[in-house]
Amino acid sequence: MHPKVHFIIGVLFIIILHFIFPQITFLSLLIILFSSVLIDGDHYIYYIIKKRNFNLFKCYRWYQNHFHKTINIPMSERKKIYTGFYLFHGIEMLIILFLLGTYVNQFFIFIFIGFSIHLFLDIVFEIYFKHTIDKISIIYSYYRWKKLEG
Repeated sequence: MHPKVHFIIGVLFIIILHFIFPQITFLSLLIILFSSVLIDGDHYIYYIIKKRNFNLFKCYRWYQNHFHKTINIPMSERKKIYTGFYLFHGIEMLIILFLLGTYVNQFFIFIFIGFSIHLFLDIVFEIYFKHTIDKISIIYSYYRWKKLEG
């Protein structure tokens, strides 16, 4: 899903959250908002490793081109396309953040909320556009694509 969409939905979410829970500080709301977008930093890391290029604008264009190519092929073929390994996109990262927020610092709970919003939107997007879910688990993604390679 496009970062702009994640940002807009993140803004709407924190506005609603503010009205439901006015005791949440402005800083905490910003942490939720930014973490709901910056989770995609792992896409940039993947791009750097794959393309050996640090140009953020080229990275963005590369993903846009990849999306447009993918959207124009039949649904049955979309399921076979490997989109990359994204370290922050999975239930495992949510569990780690939740545990850190519970036992270390509440700050991580707000990151957990932002990541959760992002992953929920990504899952809805994948179901709609690919009829599959790749970003539910880092471990699942790794073994799924390993199986398709061999």
